[in-house]
Amino acid sequence: MLRKIFLTAVSLLLFCTVFCQQKEMLIYHPIKTDKKGKIISWYNQNPGTAYNHIVNIVWNFWDTMRRDMNGLPYYMNHQVWNADFNDPRGIGGDQFAMALSSWRLYYAYSGNEKVKANMNFIADYYLSHGLSPATSKWPYLPFPYNTLLYSGIYDGDMRSGRNVTQPDKAGSFGLELLHVYKMSNGYNIPENTLYLEAAVNIANTLSAHIKVGNINYAPLPFKVNVITGATELLRSHDFTGTWIDTAGYTTNWAPTMQLFLDLIAMHQRDISAYQSGFTVLLNWMKLYAMKENKWGPFFEDVDWWSETQINAMTFARFIMEHKEYFPEWKNDVQKIIGWVHENLANKTWEKYGVIVTNEQTIYKTPANSHSSRQAADELLYVSLSGDSSLYENAVRELNWATYMVDFDGKNRFPNDEPWLTDGYGDYVRHYLRAMDASPALTAPGENHIISSTSVIQQADYAGRLKKYYGLSFENVDSNKVTLFYRTFDSSGIEKIRLKTKPREVSLDYKLIKEKNVGEGYQWEPMTVGGLLIVRRENGKKVILMK
Repeated sequence: MLRKIFLTAVSLLLFCTVFCQQKEMLIYHPIKTDKKGKIISWYNQNPGTAYNHIVNIVWNFWDTMRRDMNGLPYYMNHQVWNADFNDPRGIGGDQFAMALSSWRLYYAYSGNEKVKANMNFIADYYLSHGLSPATSKWPYLPFPYNTLLYSGIYDGDMRSGRNVTQPDKAGSFGLELLHVYKMSNGYNIPENTLYLEAAVNIANTLSAHIKVGNINYAPLPFKVNVITGATELLRSHDFTGTWIDTAGYTTNWAPTMQLFLDLIAMHQRDISAYQSGFTVLLNWMKLYAMKENKWGPFFEDVDWWSETQINAMTFARFIMEHKEYFPEWKNDVQKIIGWVHENLANKTWEKYGVIVTNEQTIYKTPANSHSSRQAADELLYVSLSGDSSLYENAVRELNWATYMVDFDGKNRFPNDEPWLTDGYGDYVRHYLRAMDASPALTAPGENHIISSTSVIQQADYAGRLKKYYGLSFENVDSNKVTLFYRTFDSSGIEKIRLKTKPREVSLDYKLIKEKNVGEGYQWEPMTVGGLLIVRRENGKKVILMK
């Protein structure tokens, strides 16, 4: 009897030793590992399968989020999700621009028309309820906060109050408005020029206020009163409680710079002002932000001076996407990545083979958005430079960040709240960018546009739009169509993950050839299916035939 009890105890001990080690929870899920003890996603050991599932359920949670007391979706009023009561805080400063950024990529990836409709709703409502008066010193800029929670009106800043805006967030929203404009053509409806007009107005205001700047002041301020033109104050970073003019500095200017470049490329309005503004910002970023690694504040709810990962890595991506302006781009990007690793690396889960990324120097907490951003941007660097040393940790950061998502798609920090910025708009886009940088991270056995150098206006996977809208493909048997898509620009490159190689590829209803250079397409076989690269030189409509 004693022997039986002893054996039972030993068995239980062995069981607990093996089983309990596998049951350490990371928010919603027990941590899963591969044979080497390295973290994999909770959903599936194949990264592409896992990431595909994650972005789908995160979108679904956003799409089905409950309506608030004023009839708007909850995310139009609040920055933090709470299932049991309404959080008393208004929206996050970049909440809508981030959402538009992710949903644009996700629409091309999914072909879900509800995504496009959600983008139009956000843009329409914000434009009609959130801009500074035309008579103000800083006109036509979106306000980043609703000071009266249920008013449905955005009229100020979370900390600094009414009439205060954040010019860097205005630049981000202006860029996304331009994307919405480019997407808005469809079903014989012309592009909505109101989106373009609003983007131009934002660019005009920003370019009119740009100054040269110095080590303490950016060419545009972080927070400004649109009526008086006065820069708001933040507390000094030495914790003395002294209020100083640190709100004159931020480095989140990559979206604004991209807005200027895009308007120049479209030959819109005051091209000389946009070019001048771009040049001033570029020179200032090189001379101060990049040289000193002084990245400064981003978040609306922080009164103190803080250095933020989002500013640093957003500009690192801009460098990689515009290497022509940065002759030493590899060294420039390495320097920024090194700064993030030195100042914001979090080794809490290092035993699982992953180092994740903290949000900012004043608040060193690991984050879903910041870790997935770090991963996606480092994967882009790997793909461009051929330096694979960052690859493994980047993929594990993406794996780690999937644990922030519950079975129903709600998303949160591991040690903080479920932010509607970080968990949605500033999350989904990083997984899609990671897939673009490393197509092996896309879901095997599925069809997805993973990137385009243009804006995808329409993406019809297997005749969905024909089913719902009765569209035709002009003498093409729609039953044999794998994918039909249309772009804004008549030239560009798309990467498409496919189950099988298409039998034919046509551009504007004319067959194009399989070749490595010039207009045509290229097929790269993968373990399951492959990657199709389409190069367009004169056409917008692409059909892939089974």
